[in-house]
Amino acid sequence: MDVKTEQYTYNELPVAYYTVGDGKPLIILHGWGSSSEVMMPLAKKLSALRTCVLIDLPGFGETPEPQDPWSVGDYADLINTFISEKYQELPVDFLVHSFGGRILLKILSQPHRSIKIDKMIITGGAGLKPKRSLSFHIKRLTAKLLKMPVKLVIPSKREAVMKRLRNTSVWKSLGSSDYQKLSGVMRETFVKSVTEFFDDKLHDIDDELLLLWGKDDSATPADQAHRMEKGLINSALVEIEDAGHYAFLDQPARFTAIARAYLDA
Repeated sequence: MDVKTEQYTYNELPVAYYTVGDGKPLIILHGWGSSSEVMMPLAKKLSALRTCVLIDLPGFGETPEPQDPWSVGDYADLINTFISEKYQELPVDFLVHSFGGRILLKILSQPHRSIKIDKMIITGGAGLKPKRSLSFHIKRLTAKLLKMPVKLVIPSKREAVMKRLRNTSVWKSLGSSDYQKLSGVMRETFVKSVTEFFDDKLHDIDDELLLLWGKDDSATPADQAHRMEKGLINSALVEIEDAGHYAFLDQPARFTAIARAYLDA
């Protein structure tokens, strides 16, 4: 089946998206540092059931970076606006991975939703507070100590001094591998995004969700999946053996069969 490449303009930002299949819209969101290309094989397998709509989130794939740093709320507003304009009153389904899960939780936790959503699948979803290791706390303390002298600098010079600090090898070594790969707007976007958690908002979400997780996921470990299932009112968790963070790539046949059964029910 042919893939259609399209563009949507959001606040003067050209957002690339791709559609394949027929039927009800299935919005597919990729993870951080990824793109729609990674999700396309799965979309093609589901294209007989749904019109799969894969969006390259700003800063990834064929969509350029935003001019200013974005928060999870900014990404959620993009998706809300896109669906409202493209599908109006039509209900849509969601299939989201990793960072896409964080965006979906933001949409679901907003008090006044402007779009209609039916079924949702979250795989390897981010958005819950992870368990922190001792090394994380040491790095965090080191970062605080490095920033202390900056506070002694006159306000007009602080940002310039902080910028120099961020460019040092010591400072860069304190960040995650994702953080170290980034610069400028996307680095600030990353910081704003990964520090927003939804643990205390799960109990307010009563939508139907399927949590489809790789049992060996090390990026968003299974304990987060169990916490998510416990916190959500109307969810079910299915763990896939011999699969990690990209369960739909590690076990494509099994993942697709479960997703199809759920969407087709």
